[in-house]
Amino acid sequence: MTLLLSKRASKDWGMSDETTSRSKPSRWRRIFWMLLGALMLTMIGKALLPDLANMGKERIALIRIEGAILDSRATVGELERYGEDPLVKAIVLRIDSPGGGVAASQEIYNAVKRVRKDHQKTIVTSMGTVAASGGYYIAVASDRILANPGTLTGSIGVIMQLANFEDLMEKIGIRNTVIKSGQYKDVGSPFRTMTDDERQYLQSVMDDAHRQFIEAVADGRSLDIADVEVLADGRIFTGQQAKDVLLVDELGDLHQAIKLAAEMSGMKEHPYVVETQKPFSFREFMENRFLGGVSAIPIYTGLNLMYFMAL
Repeated sequence: MTLLLSKRASKDWGMSDETTSRSKPSRWRRIFWMLLGALMLTMIGKALLPDLANMGKERIALIRIEGAILDSRATVGELERYGEDPLVKAIVLRIDSPGGGVAASQEIYNAVKRVRKDHQKTIVTSMGTVAASGGYYIAVASDRILANPGTLTGSIGVIMQLANFEDLMEKIGIRNTVIKSGQYKDVGSPFRTMTDDERQYLQSVMDDAHRQFIEAVADGRSLDIADVEVLADGRIFTGQQAKDVLLVDELGDLHQAIKLAAEMSGMKEHPYVVETQKPFSFREFMENRFLGGVSAIPIYTGLNLMYFMAL
């Protein structure tokens, strides 16, 4: 009898140990999920609390134009969205770009002017390391331009770069045959030497785009066209030099540009700044990691007019 009770007790203790050993992982699992849930709630709270705290408050929108300007859609979309927002009283453009395509630069330029006129928004440009050529073209559409003393700006001009592989093709025994319907249909072809007539033709196209740039600067900076023409030979200026020739209004950084935008739009309180968070880009990550944030120079095989500062 005693032996039977002893075996039963031993069996019960064994079951208790097994139950305890099974409950331990379950308990730690619950603790893990509780901690993970608390961490997620904390992160969500940090993301939402600033917006909730500033709900209904007047604000300044910050739009960044960085790298080569090859596509205008994202920037134009931001301008239109903030232009229609009644809580956004002013927009600050942070330009850090050597320029880009003529059409893309002009589309952003027109969007800036449209938001100023149709939505009565104050727009101030803050120049970063470089705001040249197409970057400067966009800047002249704003109400005021601020540059750092060492900012590189200006470069008022147009460039078209074409490669020629004729000699290389002859060496490797390749011939190019073209069938065309017009005299200038294959102008700029990389497979043959450009004629003098074609060069004059392309120069006339360049001169027209250059004239558009000069007129935009004269209009935006309230300068005579003759005065702009003197500066529109493609040269670059430091921020200090640009101020001396009236291409920028003041010397100052991004903080000062935001402060000026607040004052110009009549905001009395410390401005609440909003900025669109751009999605992660592997290409930009690699450029920042290995190229120090310098975007690749756009290279095209066809005809492309560029408001671009040659690097």
